[in-house]
Amino acid sequence: MEDLVYRLRKRAEIRRQIPTRKSVQDNQPDRLSDLLEEAANEIERLININAGIDRNTDNKEYSMGTEEGLNKFIQLRKKHENR
Repeated sequence: MEDLVYRLRKRAEIRRQIPTRKSVQDNQPDRLSDLLEEAANEIERLININAGIDRNTDNKEYSMGTEEGLNKFIQLRKKHENR
């Protein structure tokens, strides 16, 4: 499932960098890229809920805004999966 989340986000990133896309040329948001990221976020949220982790309410041992925080979050999630 994490592979799917990665692929959705990567595809959104690639779309936003294609210089021939009208939204890129006009410096406008790419609605499909936004939708891909929204889907990735929702899948990730559901994975976390299924793993018993809600990053909005669980112990804040991590900050998702940093690479270190992301790594701590992944470790915490693995600990929950091994229960």
